Amino acid sequence: MTHSQTSSSSPKPAVLPDSSFPWRALWSLDPTVTFLNHGSFGACPIAVLEQQRLFREQLEAEPVQFFETQLEPLLDISRLELAQFVGAETEDLAFVPNATTGVNTILRSLTFRPGDELLTTNHEYNASRNALNFAAKRSGATVVVAEVPFPIGSAEQAIEAVLAKISPRTRLVLIDHVTSQTALVFPLERLIQELSDRNIDVLVDGAHAPGMLPLRLKEMGVAYYTGNCHKWLCAPKGAAFLYVRQDKQSEIHPLTISHGANSPRRDRSLFHLEFDWTGTTDPTAYLCVAKAIRLMGALFPGGWTELMAHNRAMILAARHRLSQALGVEPLCPEEMLGSMAVVPLPPGSAESLRTALFRQFHIEVPIIPWKTAPDRVVRISAQVYNTRTEYDQLADALGLLLAETKDT
Repeated sequence: MTHSQTSSSSPKPAVLPDSSFPWRALWSLDPTVTFLNHGSFGACPIAVLEQQRLFREQLEAEPVQFFETQLEPLLDISRLELAQFVGAETEDLAFVPNATTGVNTILRSLTFRPGDELLTTNHEYNASRNALNFAAKRSGATVVVAEVPFPIGSAEQAIEAVLAKISPRTRLVLIDHVTSQTALVFPLERLIQELSDRNIDVLVDGAHAPGMLPLRLKEMGVAYYTGNCHKWLCAPKGAAFLYVRQDKQSEIHPLTISHGANSPRRDRSLFHLEFDWTGTTDPTAYLCVAKAIRLMGALFPGGWTELMAHNRAMILAARHRLSQALGVEPLCPEEMLGSMAVVPLPPGSAESLRTALFRQFHIEVPIIPWKTAPDRVVRISAQVYNTRTEYDQLADALGLLLAETKDT
């Protein structure tokens, strides 16, 4: 099976899937912590970190030769593997440290004018929303927010909310592929098609999508897409990518302008010459992306397709387990979930509950405040190293802590 193949939707399992294989031994995660927060920063397998150590040794053994003669071919190898994984041409991909950098890169490269409207949703990641606000304030443009309902009954509601805010002045739409606060998978392909039909470019903040969802960026027709490799791909921290459609590349430049801007070379594209060298830094996280893709893709006989299906089945069952334990209803349909989900909690302090879960039960899971009811949710992640026992532990701990709060 190829990386880009999609997995079919599966019915809600009666029990949480589990495995007797000691997946967690592939990671250096603290064995005393129940780690249900892969979504925040990911977790890098030991073998990938070892590959990074070897690259660092190679760099430090002869820094001049590494940067001047070895780095470009190594970047090309990793970029080729990544391009095949996300369904893109290598010429359209550049490495960046994280998706936030990718979003900033596009917004700082494009020129906006007073009266332009920059559209996003109420689910947009805070860092990216701050970047959008900055770009609008600097140029005199206006940020317009589409209020996607939450709880939400169907993906169609997200499409309707975005399209309802389109106007003749809409210049760009910034949208999450997978929302951070609410774990919703937005119907990206349909949104991009609708917006392209209106000649509106889309910038996708795909921080969570690579490794969680199958990607076909070229087929999608998106103008700009940025995604992290350190989350669900399990590459080292500091590895992400920026996809820029070829007809848009002449407008886009890295946040740091360096030697590539006036390079006389013709053996590489200006896009790569600018992005591949923005100054001296540690590029080894980029070089390990290929290793991470291969390692994670070899965990199941069905490769990445089976891994993604496993994690999705895990999160569907875990959400069902927690919802039953807390006596609450799901906040979105299954079709809008990948390998994260949120479950509503009664009103209260998000930070106090998160702290109590960690201090008293050694459970690492985010409790996220929301703007409307429910005013806080617990966001669970499912990576292959998680087991049903861990979600049972979370359900029991939440039951105890929420009962204590009710009694006081």
